[in-house]
Amino acid sequence: MILIVDDDEAVRISLSLLLKKAGYAILTAAEPREALEKLAVAKAELVIADMNFSIETSGKEGIAFLKELKKLYPKLPVILITGWGSVPLAVEGIKLGAADFISKPWQNDHLLRSVKTVLALAGHQQEKSTGLNRAALNKKHDFDTIVGEDPHFLQTLETIGKVSPTEASILIMGESGTGKEVIAEAVHLNSQRYDKPFVKVNLGGISSSLFESEMFGHKKGAFTDAKNDRQGRFELANGGTIFLDEIGDLDMGSQVKLLRVLQDRTYEVLGDSRSRSLDVRVVCATNRKLEEMVAEGKFREDLYYRINLITVRLPSLKERAGDIPLLVQHYVNSLKGTYRKPKLEVSPDALQWLKTQPFPGNIRELKNVVERTVLLAAGERLEREDFQAQIRPLQAGSGKSAEDIPLLPLEDMEKMMILKAMEVHKGNISHVAKALGLSRGALYRRFEKFNIPYEAAH
Repeated sequence: MILIVDDDEAVRISLSLLLKKAGYAILTAAEPREALEKLAVAKAELVIADMNFSIETSGKEGIAFLKELKKLYPKLPVILITGWGSVPLAVEGIKLGAADFISKPWQNDHLLRSVKTVLALAGHQQEKSTGLNRAALNKKHDFDTIVGEDPHFLQTLETIGKVSPTEASILIMGESGTGKEVIAEAVHLNSQRYDKPFVKVNLGGISSSLFESEMFGHKKGAFTDAKNDRQGRFELANGGTIFLDEIGDLDMGSQVKLLRVLQDRTYEVLGDSRSRSLDVRVVCATNRKLEEMVAEGKFREDLYYRINLITVRLPSLKERAGDIPLLVQHYVNSLKGTYRKPKLEVSPDALQWLKTQPFPGNIRELKNVVERTVLLAAGERLEREDFQAQIRPLQAGSGKSAEDIPLLPLEDMEKMMILKAMEVHKGNISHVAKALGLSRGALYRRFEKFNIPYEAAH
């Protein structure tokens, strides 16, 4: 049963017809007192409430009604219906416990998805954790690309499994290198949109001047360099999922533009005044503390509450050190074919030592260390010393601890690996090329790219 509370009869009728057609039972009320009277005798699963019930337009009546609802029925989900001008007040409603807010005029599809999502999430919140082990989670969900058995990490996966089938916006938080993109893709693969596009966008790499063109697209001639039509990322993701990585790096002007799209579910291509509707699941990620940024005025509060209906916090590798051996074995197995070392294995002593090491770059750093070790080790059994040879030079290079040393740029790392392979294989080009998984021609091209003297290759 859904209770609709609005003083506008046309709104009540319109919402009633829409929701009844979708299969929901409906109650209506014109103002808060009538709504509370009906809730006293009829059990509702959701309330959809306007924020004004008289000529008063401040929204205070809606906030007062929400407070009363949450006092009497703390677990009853509420969706607020609001005009764009009262969105800041709707954000205040989210803080007080509202599940979502929909702007007027609403889009029917978007409102129905919100209703379905809020009801589904309310059901999941009432479920207790089942304490599923990894095998049971894999059987129930598509988590093939995710490695880990840490108990707290499994709780995160269980949450992902529950909310993925809904349309809830998800904010993934965690340090750099903790696997946020892998989790975002798992959300998509376990959603109803699994067979639709999954579009990844690194917002930190898009300048404010190019934001609209990159995200919404442009028509030929829209600006000086617009020589052809261009599809924006939202258009590419339409019907599927868009993953907005590094959302904490977005400047305030671009935040406003993004918020309007997420709020109205419409956008305009540069050079085309026609509005286009949008059907997309939004998953965001950041390594920044957005709550602190909101308090400092560096991130819009309304955007923050729009993107984090569900928040997932990924643990650092230090917090799940027990998973390091599993991750190392996973990477080694995937590299056997790449580097033509089918008998490659890791000694128990090496795995135990790796568990004790700090990896400030988390899983990404661990993967890089494993790949460098596989590439440069002379034998097919990787010992502690092989990994130490790749980790200690970085730790000792500047006299800093490992936590203070940034990851090397990929090109610097590639050059270092080539030079190290040359040293290990005493300049034998065939052996170096084979160890690096390159043809001789490709290796010579890298000599030129990195200005490695040809004589050094002999």
